[in-house]
Amino acid sequence: TGRTRDRESPVQRFQKGEVPIFLISLKAGGTGLTLTAADTVIHYDPWWNPAVEAQATDRAHRIGQDKTVFVYKLIASGTVEERMVELQQRKKTLVEGVLSGARTGLAFTEEDIETLFAPLPD
Repeated sequence: TGRTRDRESPVQRFQKGEVPIFLISLKAGGTGLTLTAADTVIHYDPWWNPAVEAQATDRAHRIGQDKTVFVYKLIASGTVEERMVELQQRKKTLVEGVLSGARTGLAFTEEDIETLFAPLPD
């Protein structure tokens, strides 16, 4: 949360293998950490911006990582989170289009916005 007085001790215990699991929120874990002891990253709270998740995943992909890192997203079908993941993909496509110089399909449509805020099915 940013209020942790001693953030370094839990990180070091995890890095040394003293504890097998390191739980941290996406926003708190997105910056300033090196977690190369991890070989698995599980995202359970998607963020609107896919770069935020990528940055959090990169905590396990730092210099010194000698293991393959597996990344999973826990997303239930028919949920707001599922829509968030769809929006992330759309945003990623938009960014890739801008960076490549493409000019078509570079905006959210009215249908995109309506789908995002439509009621969930019963």
